[in-house]
Amino acid sequence: MSTLFITCAKGLEELLRDELTQLGLVDARATVAGVYAGGGLEAAYRVCLYSRLASRVLLPLAQFAAGAARDLHAGVQGIDWSTLLAPDGSLTVDANLSQSALTHSQFAAQTVKDAIVDQFRDACGVRPSVDREQPDVRVNLHVRRDQAALSLDLSGAPLHQRGWRLQQGAAPLKENVAAAMLLRARWPETYAAGGVLFDPMCGAGTLLIEAALMSAGVAPGLTRVAFGFERWRGHDAALWQRLRAEAEQSARAGLAALRPLFHGRDRDPAALAAARGNAQRAGVSGFIQLERGDVAHMAAPVAESTGLLISNPPYGERLGEMPEVLALYRTLGERLRAEFGGWRAALLFGEQGDGHMIGLKPERSQRLYNGALACNLLQFSVHAERVQRAPAPLAEQVLMLVNRLRKREQHLRKRLQREGIDCYRIYDADLPEYAAAIDVYHAREVDGEAAAAPDTVPQRWLHVQEYQAPAAIEPGLAARRLQDLLRAAAHQLEVPRARIALKTRARGHGGARYGRLDARAHWLEVREGGLHFRINLFDYLDTGLFLDHRNVRARLRALAAGQQVLNLFAYTGTGSVYAAAGGALGTTSVDLSATYLEWATWNLLRNGFRGAAHRLVQADARMFLAADTRRYGLIYVDTPTFSNSKRADDFDVQRDHVDLLRACAAHLTPGGVIVFSNNFRRFRLDADALAAAGLGIEDWSQPSVPFDFTRRSNIHGCWLLRAR
Repeated sequence: MSTLFITCAKGLEELLRDELTQLGLVDARATVAGVYAGGGLEAAYRVCLYSRLASRVLLPLAQFAAGAARDLHAGVQGIDWSTLLAPDGSLTVDANLSQSALTHSQFAAQTVKDAIVDQFRDACGVRPSVDREQPDVRVNLHVRRDQAALSLDLSGAPLHQRGWRLQQGAAPLKENVAAAMLLRARWPETYAAGGVLFDPMCGAGTLLIEAALMSAGVAPGLTRVAFGFERWRGHDAALWQRLRAEAEQSARAGLAALRPLFHGRDRDPAALAAARGNAQRAGVSGFIQLERGDVAHMAAPVAESTGLLISNPPYGERLGEMPEVLALYRTLGERLRAEFGGWRAALLFGEQGDGHMIGLKPERSQRLYNGALACNLLQFSVHAERVQRAPAPLAEQVLMLVNRLRKREQHLRKRLQREGIDCYRIYDADLPEYAAAIDVYHAREVDGEAAAAPDTVPQRWLHVQEYQAPAAIEPGLAARRLQDLLRAAAHQLEVPRARIALKTRARGHGGARYGRLDARAHWLEVREGGLHFRINLFDYLDTGLFLDHRNVRARLRALAAGQQVLNLFAYTGTGSVYAAAGGALGTTSVDLSATYLEWATWNLLRNGFRGAAHRLVQADARMFLAADTRRYGLIYVDTPTFSNSKRADDFDVQRDHVDLLRACAAHLTPGGVIVFSNNFRRFRLDADALAAAGLGIEDWSQPSVPFDFTRRSNIHGCWLLRAR
């Protein structure tokens, strides 16, 4: 009988010791990052095949003093390597050093390899080769305080690599850590009692798949392609085949009795696709139900059920700089209390994580390591009676925000009702300490490509854009202020957190970040000016409808009658829809983004504008003007401040606006009008150059700003240009 050393992630030692005892190993003794246990070759094979927690199985070969490289070389040569490896075979060496005179692990590994190769070359003139990927033998060297322990690595690739996870998310959870989470959270007992497992942020499905395999008693090593011992000269192939056959028979029986109690949810369709592929390869796809959705709308997956909610939510080492993560945690806690009374929850947080972030007191906190990253596994019991408790009193600073929102509502209400405005700005950094904008949208949810059902009552949604705090503001304070703002808005405007979209308009190299933020595809439909528009509050920095351009769109409608209208930088085509509604003979919408043109198509069709009269062109605006031969009575140009698309030349509105507007003027019909706008606060129109080009200029900036945006009267500029 040998004394094996089975390694594991830090924090799993006690769990691994108990697992090894159940597998029949004797005298199991936990130490840092591993367990010593007695057992022969069959025991080692069983660990490789059945252990859910182990990382490697090491078979000790020798121990000796190694205070210098020559001592290490001599100690390695004291082993008869011909009993382990064929002369023409392959090997690789892993080395780690601790408190040793040998200070370079790569040099130590090279010394071990040289000693083995020298022994073969001296004995038979043939030397083994090095293969780091699939060697015949993997040798492990550990030197601590100048004492070397040399072992044969029977596992090969780390045992957490089961073989079924070919796709993974951005922050993958190791399979053996997932198994430890499930064991710590007592999932086997919950399953035996008929409970459900639910992961609301399932990513590539690691927790769900590990739970299903665990519940069915499927040996995790069955899906692996290879183990390190299979080409070792001491390998007993007959014994291994017998153990595999037993495991396969047990797996078939376990899967036949497995109950489909595993439910996952994620807002990212790519993650769900990865989860489905992984579950298919693991052989448990038929037992796992996956759906697309976010935490804000999560509910118990099976009516009147209880069970274990377990997840690895996103976390970072500096949570104070991640307000979106803090908001996610708060929403998670709210949904737990509202929808999961009677459930237990187990959540893996970063090292700084605690239950205060989700508003629940943990019953237990245990340290785990996912790779080198220290984490806390927090466990909660969610009590149904908490749903009925009175909300905590509002803090003084939140009451101040509530009062400000109340006054704004009262100030705006009559005019909003009189003018039939459903989408508007209610708050724009009115209080300097709470630097954000809050826009209100009265909207109906849209199912796929269909229009919203006309009989559904619009609900109030909020779009909150936090302005980046000055560098002097401590990140944690900024995050707390943001949470105060969200709480005040939810309270005064009577909007649940699930209907509040939060954006942080942080600045990076080259300016504000634009583009895709999320992948929820949660579409809403709103009305403006008697027209219908599709918006998305969550997936993009902007929503699809620039509220500060409400008056500009109305002016387009008034100018468009009987005209051919060109809409450059068309975005979602709202300007084209307004022009068509104003009696335009036709519209041409130009944008470089296929996504936005598809969105514009929906907006046009939803309002009854279809056919050849309404063109959509995917092109760079300047290239389109250079190639187009048509003339237009109305040209709308709402430019970005800066663009550096790979498919077009760089565009800078300050530098390039004169050339752009001259090109537009060349396409005007007699008496035609260019409506030019942009949101660059420091923009200066080069009136002299444009006048020299024969354009008359009317500065329409002040009347173009809606009444609910008067706190930022410079939010955009707008000019009407006519050919003289």
